[in-house]
Amino acid sequence: MKVNIGPYPRWFGPYQIAEKILFWKDKDDDAVFAFGERLDKYTPIARIAQWFFHKRKVKIRIDPYDTWSMDHTLGLIIVPMLKQLKETKHGSPFVDDADVPEELRSTSAPAKENEWDVDDNHHKRWDWVMDEIIWAFEQNIDDSFPDRFWKDYVYDRDGHKKHEERIDNGILLFGKYYRGLWD
Repeated sequence: MKVNIGPYPRWFGPYQIAEKILFWKDKDDDAVFAFGERLDKYTPIARIAQWFFHKRKVKIRIDPYDTWSMDHTLGLIIVPMLKQLKETKHGSPFVDDADVPEELRSTSAPAKENEWDVDDNHHKRWDWVMDEIIWAFEQNIDDSFPDRFWKDYVYDRDGHKKHEERIDNGILLFGKYYRGLWD
């Protein structure tokens, strides 16, 4: 597998052009905004911008052996991405109370000051979900996985079952909150 994904293109539209043309004015000035509105309405600025800014460059080559154990192959990519997202995130999506332990639920948080505020556990719930997803994918790519349950040839059936259930839950959380994986 070879994956080469370029950065997102920088957008340069009518409002950014208005800022450059009216460089002596503050970009938050009403005149700059009004000029940007005019450019947007009366010129084909969006079409012109497309000539200069190309789509994000994406080149992906998949080899046949990449799909032999695709869950493992994707896990090798997903784990570092999830870890980076967790470290650099700037927000948290809403997480259902049913998906987290009792102590992280919104009902366990102190009352909100305003109706539109998030509760004190909002970001903690997302961190917990991210930790569960990362853990599940790490277990899926761990090559020493079977050795953990065999000690002197005694199989721990209950431990294995709980381990598998936790992995399945992490993968389900990944699917449920897939659209929340943004920064």
